[in-house]
Amino acid sequence: MNSQTGNLREYSYEDLAAQPIGAWTGQAYRSVVGAIRAQLAVEGLTQPHWWTLNHASGAPGRWTRASLTTRLTPYDDQATDFDQVYDDLTTRGWLTEDEAGAMTLTEEGEAALLRARERNLQVHRRTHVGISQADFITTINVLRRMVANLGGNGNLPDDGK
Repeated sequence: MNSQTGNLREYSYEDLAAQPIGAWTGQAYRSVVGAIRAQLAVEGLTQPHWWTLNHASGAPGRWTRASLTTRLTPYDDQATDFDQVYDDLTTRGWLTEDEAGAMTLTEEGEAALLRARERNLQVHRRTHVGISQADFITTINVLRRMVANLGGNGNLPDDGK
């Protein structure tokens, strides 16, 4: 193990309980999302590309540009021009739109999705090293509760299907 993934120091409960949650969730977000974005970039993709591939594959013909943009915008932190993403995927031959604007992945798009999915799984595996499933679930539930306590939606995202 390298120094970044192993040998975490131990701290007292008091020291850990006094930590600022915003600082740690922010650091976790930047680390996880940064690793995901770096892996997607190897395929010439951004997160919005990935989201589009996933949604179009998971529900062929269900999403139009307008409906998918509405769905994805709350997760976007980069002021993405989603029409550019859809145009790029169409130009690559990975995404088609029918006369009503419904999007479907092509065979090449499905292959790209599988490559991107494997890259994301690599990040997922690295992220979970040394963390039990029970601890991960507890962490998710604690974060959900914090979000809800502050007036946000602590429910899991609807899969949109």
